[in-house]
Amino acid sequence: MTQAILDALHDVMTSPWIYPALFALAMLDGFFPVVPAETSVITAGVFAASTGAPNLALVIVVAALGAFAGDHISYAIGRTTNDRLRNGRRSGKAFAWAERALTERGGLVLVVARYIPGGRTACTLTMGAVAYPRRPFALFDAVAASSWAIYSSLIGYVGGAAFENDPVKGLLLGLGIALSITVAVEAVRHVRRRRTAPAPERVLAGSRD
Repeated sequence: MTQAILDALHDVMTSPWIYPALFALAMLDGFFPVVPAETSVITAGVFAASTGAPNLALVIVVAALGAFAGDHISYAIGRTTNDRLRNGRRSGKAFAWAERALTERGGLVLVVARYIPGGRTACTLTMGAVAYPRRPFALFDAVAASSWAIYSSLIGYVGGAAFENDPVKGLLLGLGIALSITVAVEAVRHVRRRRTAPAPERVLAGSRD
């Protein structure tokens, strides 16, 4: 059974269609976060190290371009919800707070959010909704998408290199590393959130008075 799965994965990863498939998955993940884009890129990195195919550099390029395109679609979707958010009875003040926060730290928020499950979509939607300027959005998103593609591909590549003759173990190692990093990021965010009073909650609380 394991060998059959391995053979199927090998056929997929050695197909020239793997590159448009990775692009499509990374793009869809920008506004439909249940798509397993990161897992797919990690898997491609594992096979790039253990079998030589697909090409690691091309995996990074198509994953980054797909993520960049998906984030801009999410941003565009956010722009369409602008008026509803601004005029909402409970969301108006929270919206204003988000607009100020993104104006001050928008670039950093976008880059960090790409490594948080679901956070990347929430961030790009909000940046579109608050009409964050397109040029700096594109600049910071290029950094976010490129660093994410490199990170995901290299995690898989490390796993594949560690278990060159057993890609399944390499994939499990790569996914384990990615999960550990995600947990660590979430733990840091949780600690920081507990140390500082969350401004959005204060604003929403005030709007209910």
